[in-house]
Amino acid sequence: MRKVLIANRGEIAVRIIRACRELGLAAAAVYSEADRDALHVRLADDALPIGAADPRESYLNIDRLVEAARSCGADAVHPGYGFLAESSGFAAAVRDAGLTFVGPPPEVIAALGDKIEARRTMERAGIPVIPGYASPNASDDALTAGTLIYLARRLGAPLLVKAAGGGGGRGVRLVERLDDLPEALESARREAGAAFGSSALYLERHLPEVHHIEIQILADGGGTVCHLGERECSVQRRLQKLIEETPSPFVAPPLRARLAETAVAAAEAVRYVNAGSVEFLVEPGGQFYFLEVNTRLQVEHPITEVATGVDLVKWQLRIAAGESLPREPAVSRGHAIECRIYAEDPAQDFAPSPGPILALQEPGGPGIRVDSGVYAGWQIPVAYDPLLAKVVAWDRTRPEAIARLQGALRRYVLLGCRTNLTFLQDVVGHEAFRSGNTTTRVIEQRFRGWRPAVPDELVAVAAAVAALSEQDPTILVPGAGGDAGRVPARGEPQAFQDPWERVGRWRMGAGRG
Repeated sequence: MRKVLIANRGEIAVRIIRACRELGLAAAAVYSEADRDALHVRLADDALPIGAADPRESYLNIDRLVEAARSCGADAVHPGYGFLAESSGFAAAVRDAGLTFVGPPPEVIAALGDKIEARRTMERAGIPVIPGYASPNASDDALTAGTLIYLARRLGAPLLVKAAGGGGGRGVRLVERLDDLPEALESARREAGAAFGSSALYLERHLPEVHHIEIQILADGGGTVCHLGERECSVQRRLQKLIEETPSPFVAPPLRARLAETAVAAAEAVRYVNAGSVEFLVEPGGQFYFLEVNTRLQVEHPITEVATGVDLVKWQLRIAAGESLPREPAVSRGHAIECRIYAEDPAQDFAPSPGPILALQEPGGPGIRVDSGVYAGWQIPVAYDPLLAKVVAWDRTRPEAIARLQGALRRYVLLGCRTNLTFLQDVVGHEAFRSGNTTTRVIEQRFRGWRPAVPDELVAVAAAVAALSEQDPTILVPGAGGDAGRVPARGEPQAFQDPWERVGRWRMGAGRG
């Protein structure tokens, strides 16, 4: 393996480029017309245009991505997350082209991507699943409307209607009254068909007060599966995670051990290979249920990296190239928390806020890591997810990590569009979060109708003034002196020594090119 095509964009593409550089690999980027000047395009060794801003014409176009990989001489393709990262068809197309797909085999992706089949697989392996009903004929409209409504009455409300091929909260409807079920089925079926190409649905009992806990796993081609601890992902908005941390303040050691053992068993049941995460819903009393397996790198992977010192992206590449995992377990230390920075307006129901970035300073300092895909002067496009960056804080204890995170959020300067920075500061400073009492309903219960105490513009200007008063300020303003057009390096991930490096026998290409 000498050259990797990154079939993605934004901060995750930047993250993968940097992992490739550290392994001596060349990194090729792809870009749509809207991303011509994006940071990942500037940082890559090669950058290839793949079509219009519409993802269907570019980042979701399998043929164009495979052709781009061939034309630039790539040996491997890394899908990142989102877009085609969990597409078995894409993984198969990469393999059929004679290239290495940096992820699980397409057969594994297909088996776990079908939520109905995944439930059955876990049930056969003795892993508890959420009570519900999944019909293999759920895509048949008449049968769905008849059979599922009948069984929903036996299951009882509240319940969830879910898309069999779903993810990211799409194709999911909460039904609190059974009278609302027919409309929910029709709506979910319509959204699922448009998003995933399949209108198959299933039912699950709704668990209103739960923690969303996931276990990070790595598995090599020789059958070795290891886990790297859990992540608490309960701070969510509309089933989308906002803040994640490791270890979970809710999970006690006995429960932690059971979750880890179950996650490894789930991976072994499908002969999993590469990185993934097994997700669970955990009730306050400790009863847990399998939710799904994400067959890709997670957005929140940095907190596991800073807590364990294991570079997950580099190990994805190593496993794809045939290297075996070390036998020694990874040991987590301290506490790590991540906040996702979005270009959106929380005071207006989190409406996207595209536009130019007029000034930017991303926080640094001990224990702070920023994974970023933006720079001052860049225009945030309207066509894609508004995630801009991720701020990670690490320290010895959870209270210390929270304090570091609060300081980092206060120092984060981004002028030109609205962001969720003030909202995140309020959430992190709230007693519900500081106490660790965060179920998946915490945003709904504590922050419904949220409004900033001080207008965002004043907060951003105050942060900018404070940053300018520091020694060696690094706020980047396009067109300002020698910094005009310069790509900032503030988002560079902190260097750390992977504890498994000393046992690795890594021999990739002798250099890039």
